[in-house]
Amino acid sequence: MAIADDSTGESPQVDRDHVQSLERGIAVLLAFDEEHPEPTLAELAQITGFSRPAVRRFLITLERMGYVRGSGGRWSLTPRVLAIGQHYTASHALIELAQPHLLRLAEETHESASLATLDGDEVVYVARVPVRRIMSINVSVGTRVPAHATSMGRVLLAWAPVPVVDSVLNRRPLRPITPRTVTDPSALRAELARVRADGWSIVDEELELGLLSASAPVRDRTGQVVAALASSTSAGRSSRGELERNVVPLLVETAERITADLGRR
Repeated sequence: MAIADDSTGESPQVDRDHVQSLERGIAVLLAFDEEHPEPTLAELAQITGFSRPAVRRFLITLERMGYVRGSGGRWSLTPRVLAIGQHYTASHALIELAQPHLLRLAEETHESASLATLDGDEVVYVARVPVRRIMSINVSVGTRVPAHATSMGRVLLAWAPVPVVDSVLNRRPLRPITPRTVTDPSALRAELARVRADGWSIVDEELELGLLSASAPVRDRTGQVVAALASSTSAGRSSRGELERNVVPLLVETAERITADLGRR
């Protein structure tokens, strides 16, 4: 049986409800990143693994929709792609409700405050109030970091369904990001049990040397953990003990306020 062209998504090997062409078009869109802000067609083909003719068709379609533009053999995103994130923010009450609480937490701690959700084996920042630049990476809404090495990830995994935890911890070897990163699945499971018992998490220099962060769970009206609230600082300004004594109570209280607001909404 013949396989359909890769731009149609009609391959019999693919589930009938799966639109492969849409998946590949989004993959092309996601190939634009900090390392490839203005890639050529050939570079996009190499990044995605698609043929050049297929990539060209996706680019032309995205250009007609206003999401990319081409000039001098290079392609770049347009401001229209920001509308996708705006639609997400506008359609999620959690982000709207959490923003004033993040501002208050940042004012009280004089440190950055963030809200994140779990997406696969990564944590995605969905709201943030920066106070200082404390990480070498530029953290903003949409930034993704490994769940196993972050306090937010451990909070989200601590109350996640068992299959989700198994997928994150067992799917592939966990990457040691710093010399202090815990990568042993058994040790991480024990840590998740402690997080559930304590109701919060602290991670000390596992994502980046010199970075400390604490997180607490935010729940919806059913009691399900839907986000993690975090406060981050540097080892030069605080210690794990100081973070636990001075910040964790504020963090837990703020997370409970957001949870209460979600319940009323």
